[in-house]
Amino acid sequence: MKHKTEYFAVVITAVTLFAESVGATGLTRRSTQESGKADRQVITRQNKFYCNIKALTPEERAHHKQLGDRLTAARKAVVETDKGYEFQFSPQDVTIAELADWVVAESKCCPFLDFHIDLENEGKRICLRLTGEEGIKQFIRAEFSLP
Repeated sequence: MKHKTEYFAVVITAVTLFAESVGATGLTRRSTQESGKADRQVITRQNKFYCNIKALTPEERAHHKQLGDRLTAARKAVVETDKGYEFQFSPQDVTIAELADWVVAESKCCPFLDFHIDLENEGKRICLRLTGEEGIKQFIRAEFSLP
């Protein structure tokens, strides 16, 4: 009988640890939305890509959002590539430093994205390419509101 008790204790411990790990990673978005506390959610999940929304301080997040809104408004074109998307900008509207600033913050919360900044067309176009593993295009479309 002692062996059964030890076995059940191990099973209960394993189930408890699993339940805590699932809760800690926030695998279900519904419970966060139902509680109305999305800001407390550490990680969201879409397929196999996870965003750590706690990777930035509130000040960094505010700056990142402001910069992201500015970059979105300044986009000249969006080009779908084999491995992701390319966002094109005019150097008169956006600097490489601003793109780099945005990339540094974005890479903290979305480390699964690959970032590429290019200066093209004799310095007349700045491009930001976002790429990654299989399925990244769907994530990028959803996150960046692309058709």
